[in-house]
Amino acid sequence: MVNIGAGAPTKLMDYIAALESALNITATKNFLPMQAGDVLATGASTDLLHRLTRYRPSTTPAQGMPRFATWFRDYYKM
Repeated sequence: MVNIGAGAPTKLMDYIAALESALNITATKNFLPMQAGDVLATGASTDLLHRLTRYRPSTTPAQGMPRFATWFRDYYKM
């Protein structure tokens, strides 16, 4: 199994903002204290993926979310 990430941390709110922009909506956010199982930070190394495939991901949330939103709408016929 290979963990595919961008190789650099991205804030959750950046993902949410990119998705809001791609969908042209404003999400209703309910900010809560940290929950059991929540982590302060995560990260994905792209080293194994690069060694196996010579590919290193470079798509940012701002680039990928519009593509994801288009795929999602097409796939679910929305």
